[in-house]
This record gives sequence, C-alpha cells and structure tokens, in this order.
Amino acid sequence: SAMDHQPKFFENLSGAGKAIGVLTSGGDAQGMNAAVRAVVRMGIYVKAKVYFVYEGYQGMVDGGDNIVEVSWESVSSILQVGGTVIGSARCKSFRTHEGRLQAAYNLVQRGITNLCVIGGDGSLTGANLFREEWSGLLEELAENGKIDAEAVKKYAYLNIVGMVGSIDNDFCGTDMTIGTDSALHRIIEVVDAIMTTAQSHQRTFVLEVMGRHCGYLALVSALACGADWVFIPEYPPEEGWEDTMCVKLSENRARKKRLNIIIVAEGAIDCHNKPITSEKVKDLVVQRLGFDTRVTILGHVQRGGTPSAFDRILASRMGVEAVLALLEATPATPACVVSLSGNQAVRLPLMECVQMTQEVQKAMDEGRFLEAVRLRGKSFENNLNTYKLLSQKKPDAELPKTNFNVAVLNVGAPAAGMNAAVRAAVRVGITEGHKMFAVIDGFEGFARGKIKEISWGDVGGWTGQGGSILGTKRTLPAKYLEKIAEQMRTNNINALMVIGGFEAYLGLLELAAAREKYDEFCVPMVMVPATVSNNVPGSDFSIGADTALNTITDTCDRIKQSASGTKRRVFIIETMGGYCGYLANMGALAAGADAAYIFEEQFDIRELQANVEHLTEKMKTSIQRGLVLRNENCNENYTTDFIYQLYSEEGKGVFDCRKNVLGHMQQGGAPSPFDRNFGTKISAKAMQWISKKLKDTYRKGKVFANTDDSVCLLGMRRRNLVFQPVGELRTETDFVHRIPKEQWWLKLRPLMKILAKYKTSYDVSDSGQLEHVDMLPKEAVPAAI
Repeated sequence: SAMDHQPKFFENLSGAGKAIGVLTSGGDAQGMNAAVRAVVRMGIYVKAKVYFVYEGYQGMVDGGDNIVEVSWESVSSILQVGGTVIGSARCKSFRTHEGRLQAAYNLVQRGITNLCVIGGDGSLTGANLFREEWSGLLEELAENGKIDAEAVKKYAYLNIVGMVGSIDNDFCGTDMTIGTDSALHRIIEVVDAIMTTAQSHQRTFVLEVMGRHCGYLALVSALACGADWVFIPEYPPEEGWEDTMCVKLSENRARKKRLNIIIVAEGAIDCHNKPITSEKVKDLVVQRLGFDTRVTILGHVQRGGTPSAFDRILASRMGVEAVLALLEATPATPACVVSLSGNQAVRLPLMECVQMTQEVQKAMDEGRFLEAVRLRGKSFENNLNTYKLLSQKKPDAELPKTNFNVAVLNVGAPAAGMNAAVRAAVRVGITEGHKMFAVIDGFEGFARGKIKEISWGDVGGWTGQGGSILGTKRTLPAKYLEKIAEQMRTNNINALMVIGGFEAYLGLLELAAAREKYDEFCVPMVMVPATVSNNVPGSDFSIGADTALNTITDTCDRIKQSASGTKRRVFIIETMGGYCGYLANMGALAAGADAAYIFEEQFDIRELQANVEHLTEKMKTSIQRGLVLRNENCNENYTTDFIYQLYSEEGKGVFDCRKNVLGHMQQGGAPSPFDRNFGTKISAKAMQWISKKLKDTYRKGKVFANTDDSVCLLGMRRRNLVFQPVGELRTETDFVHRIPKEQWWLKLRPLMKILAKYKTSYDVSDSGQLEHVDMLPKEAVPAAI
C-alpha cells in the first residue's frame, strides 16, 4: 500500500532531456485548452521541452511550422476559451503507413519521444498503433538514410498518454470525459430558455442533442430538466412506444402541465435498430394529439462556449497526471489514459478502454441493449434508473401503500440544487408508497407547524429552480425541541429527510441527542449535504458548490478581460465559504489565479510579500494582469482591504489594484447540471435508505429507531456514496470553524501554485498505479453526475 512506501514528490521527478509533444485530435471539446495549458506548464516545470503539434495528426505528418517548441506564456489566457487553440483536423494520411513514417521522422528530428494526445477513442487508437510501430518506423527511416543508427538507439521508445476530450462522454473507463459537463451547460441553458416560451404557448418541444452512438448527453439533460420523454441509442423504447408516449403526454396536459419536453439523441433507435428522428417524433405528436409542436436541433452549440468550472478543473488535474505518467513511463508500461474515477485520478490501459467502448457499440448493433447499458458503466446505469424512477408516475392503483409519513425540509443557507433534491425525495417517496410532507422554513417553520402534504405534481419543474422553494432557515432545533416533537406527533411523522449545510448536520446531532427525552425523534433521519461552502464533514461534495464555483469562474473571466484591457492591473476577489477555502481554492484553479488565501493554510506577511514580488516579475512578461482570490474568513487581520492596500502600496509604479467582493450572488442562480444531477441522485438514494430503515425499525405497529446508524449523513467519499452515522462524524469535525478536519481538495492546492509558476512541493504518492478496466463495475458514483 501507499503507506509503506516513501511518499513520492512531483518536484523530484525530472523531465530534463525529455521532449513532450501535445496534440488535440478528433472533434473538439471545451476544456481541451485547459488540458493543453496544464501539460505545457507542468512539462516546463519539470524542465522538459514541450512542443505544440498544430492541427492534430495532420500537423504531425506535415511537420515544419506545425511542430513548435512553446514557452510558459504561450498558454496564457487560453483556460477560459472553448474548443482547442492548437487546432484539430481529421487526418487521412496518418492512417497510411507513409503518413506515420513521415510523422515519426518529424518527431525524431526534434527528439520528441513523449506524446500527450487529447481526443476521442479514434485518436487514441491511432496513437497506440503508432506506438506499436515506432521502432519499426525508425529502422525503416535508418535504412532510407533519413536518420542515423545513433538516433534509432537514442529514440527507441515512444511513450503515449491519452486524455479523453469528447462531449459525448462515450469512453468506457472514465466517469467524465473533458467537455461533457460544458456541453450539458449549453443544453441546459437552451432548455431553460425554451421552457419559458413553451409555458407561454402550451407547446411541445422536441430537442435533438448530440450523441451519435452514446445517449449520455440526452439522458443526463433529460434528468436535469425533468423531460417528459427521452430517446437514447442504448435503451430503445419497447414495441408500441408511440401509444405509450402519446398517452403520457396527454395525461401531463390534463394535469395542467402547460409544456412537454422530449429529448432525442441524434443516434436514437427503436428496438429494430431503425432510427428515431426528431422530425418523426414531432409528426407523431402532431398527428395523434394535435399539439402545437416545435423541433430544436442544438447542433454545434453544444461544442461551443467557455468550459465550465468542472471541465477546467478536470482538464487541469488530468494534464498534470498525464505529465506524471509520461515521466514514469517505461518501455514496458502500456499506453495509458488518465481519467477520473469518482473523485480520484486514475490511469487505465488505453486499449482496454477502447476495447470496452467498442463492446458497447457491438452490443447495440446486435440488439443486446441491457448489456450495452451495463457496459457503459455504473454511472450511466444509475442515471437511467433514476430517470425512469422520477419521470413517470405510476397510476395510484399500482403504488404500494406503506402508511408511513416522511417529512422533507431545507436547513441552512440557500444552495442551488436544493429543489432538485426535494423533487427527487418527494417522487421516490411516493413511488415507494409513503405519504410525503414538506416543511416550510426549516426547523423554525417545523416548530410553528408549517407542514403540509406534497404531491407528485407539486414538484414538477423544480429541478431548474435556484434557491430554496420550501424556504430555509439557519435556526437549530435545540430551542424548539418540545414544539417539533409535538408536530412530529400530530402529523405522525415516521422519518425525516434534511437537505442542507453545516446547520443541518448540527441539527441532526441535536435531534439524536434529544432521543432520550423524546420518543418522537426515535425515527430514521438522513441528511443530504447542500451548501455552497462545501464544508460538511463526511462528503467530498455538497449540492450547490458547483453552481457557486461557476459563478466565481464566470466573474473572474470577466474581470480578467477587463484587466487585460487596462494592463498592469491586479484584482483581489473575495469569495464566500465561511472558514472553508474550497470555493477560493477551486475558483483559483478554474480561473487561473496567481494566489488564493485560505484559512486552512496559514500565511504571514512574508508570504504576502512573496506574492507581490511574484506579480511584479509577472508584469515584466507579456501577461500583464494578476488575479488573487481571498476566502472571506482566511485571516481576521489580513482582511480584503488590508491585502488590497498592501498590494497597492508595494505595487506602486508597477501595477495598480482593484478589489471585488462577490457576495450573495454565489448563493443564487439556476443550478448547474452537476448540482441538478448530484442533488437528484443523492436524494433518491437517501429516500431509498429511509424506506429500508422504516421496514427494519417497524415493530408492533410503530416505528422505533434509536441506534446511531439510524441518523445518517449521505456523502460522496472518493469513489462511493456512503451513509455515515452523524455521531461518528463528530471526531472528524472542527466545530469552532465549522469545517471537516481533513479535506481532500487541499491536496490539489500545489496544483494551482505550480500552474501559476510558484516553486512548491507536491505529493503525488496517490497516483501512478495502473488499474484495469472493470468489465462489471460495482456500485459507484460518478465524479460528475
């Protein structure tokens, strides 16, 4: 295990004498530039030479000006740009032996024996073939007198590391490919916009999204906007779907729903492998139901626009991991792909991933659809099951009746995605046969009896709404115990689901402690973390943090733009988070900031001095702007004003300063696709846990649960969703500062510093083990959605 070995540090790995070529190939995807930037800066940091290969494999074959050595500044300002700045082209000549021979010659001329390929499965397969032929190609070049025998020996091996850039998320072995999250952002923006006009006119919209062979985008966007129907290639509808769909649509209209949204993947098929097109769906609705129906084909919009915060962080982490893998590669290691599994960077053998990806296609071609869904991986299957669970209400006659009453409430500050979580809880609860109750205004509202039954239809359209529709308060239950117990008794509440932040966690601890005195609290209780601060112990992520991160990133992009207009300007930006530095640190990574001041990493005047000197040096280069993030509570004396004044004084004559407090806009806005789906899936899972606990604790006509494991927090830990008794999380919590004692993202802190050109120490002991692609993946939760 990693514990027995000496820790491994990035700065001890040298790239001196090595040359790395980086290329983007295949269809472009947002976030490719962030990956290119990370590879270039990481490569230069370890003293390797780094080369751009322009226009994908075409540039490698053409050589000349298409393969150029780059500097640190070459990748400045590309983090926020969509697409790929080094270009990507479909290349016929690389498919021929002559083409690859020429490419090998061009690389050897520059001593490049390390390639980082960012692209889809076709590009990566091509790279692997090139690697296998490499030594043969060099011998052939030597025979033709193009290179000498010395070169054949010196450059005998080609190392290849791949990163998957593809908006379709169609690559097996990776939870999220670079660009998928951004493509979802584009789709959701369009759906949100269409929903308002469809509301006005009582229309039906058929939306066609990309995905020729993979239904991921269609499926996840259907989940994220609560679409009425979705068509994907992996899971064709059953015979007679035309009738079923039309019945469903007309039922929805009868329930006063003014709009219908149908999402079609461009590769959608029926169970006889015949295409289902958006036009066909539209004609069907018009002929059968006479509904006013419109088709919108999203097309290349999905590939465009700025990368989301998630894609920037993903691509930056992967770029670093790729350089690491190249430095450690030996002739014996297979070509690998770096990817994320859960929240963990992993390396997988490239060809294993490609083979599995091809298996899916084969299963689809042969009509083995269940197999196709399973091979796509756990996260895909999870999405499909959750969608099926939430999209269609069973007729009342078919629902089980448990006679249990379950209450849902929001606690703490508003966080985007809370409503999606409430919707999922209510609908799963109803499906499981419970009566669902909504509590208005948190524990305070609970004490005042603000509680009412909530139905399936009541939560329609909630996924895309920001804030908290139920209303939320920071008040803790301790001072209202008597009244809350009375309400639980009056409404006969058998279980409690709390969606909220640190207060929700404290609240559950208080209710658990009150069990001795009040039997009413001896019921299953579960909490789902929802707070922009991401400061809840027991979970790597909380609902709302991704949306806030995107707000911060967007604002920083605009500020950087204004700064590069004026030149020689440094912006100091204050973020929320309480004492938790997650938003400041990850925001800095996603926005390409020069520094981030956080409470978890103490800093003193010497550090501030060093940062000022660093910026002074930076102003001498072609990048004449600076960006510094500061968490609101990072230090009580070094306030935002103090840092602003210090920088202004020290930077006199070199740069001027501006400051910006982002404030409450970080809690608002429509939830990002990540938060909608994370909220939906984690909440559905929590509700299923409640059902199981209710069954287990029901004795002699009543529910009685007083063990520690009946008050849990459901959190995402590395690769899995885990239920943890809140009592056990006490030891992991710093109650004074309201943060977990250990936070995973602090490990990424050196990443930001390295990418901003600081010398630092970076522990990479975690990475490096080559894993294998699991053909039968176990229950896991995706990094993203």
